[in-house]
Amino acid sequence: MDKPTLTGELVVLRPVRADDADGMWDLVSDREGMRLHGTTTTFSREEIDRWCATVGDRADRIDLAITHDSDEYLGEIVLNELDHHSARANLRLVLRPRHRGRGLGGEAISLVLGYAFGEPPEGLGLHRVSLNVLSINPRARMLYEGHGFVVEGRLRESHRDGDFWCDDIVMGVLEDDFRASHAAVEATRPPAP
Repeated sequence: MDKPTLTGELVVLRPVRADDADGMWDLVSDREGMRLHGTTTTFSREEIDRWCATVGDRADRIDLAITHDSDEYLGEIVLNELDHHSARANLRLVLRPRHRGRGLGGEAISLVLGYAFGEPPEGLGLHRVSLNVLSINPRARMLYEGHGFVVEGRLRESHRDGDFWCDDIVMGVLEDDFRASHAAVEATRPPAP
């Protein structure tokens, strides 16, 4: 499967490449970011180098680097667990520390959902995209809700956060939810001059 390049006003999403390894290493070395995403795995630099060099060859997922004019790796957005028969996938988003809170993630989500729900061959023709977000990450939950994701369930105290437990919140967006959410956002934009 060809991996797309998606262009917005703030970001360009392109397939992850081998030369993204330095940026990804920075990302997985960010303890607070990994905590908020529930990542407990420790990665070696060799694993990151190998992952960046080979992930583009996998047919069951689409890993896109979040970049902008400089083509610097700012983070990534991923559609994994692709199931074409059931027309569904899982979404994951993570940004390097200094690039959070600038609207990049929001635009990346919009672009990827547009691609996920778009008709082939320009899109994947999916019906559903889901994700998990920890209860200790309310900013991420609000971001996802702003893109049409709704809470579908809660795995109570399923993740250890230091000495405490937190919930894993299951969220999903259907094609119709996304289109309605996207239309509402477009209706609030001022007309182009």
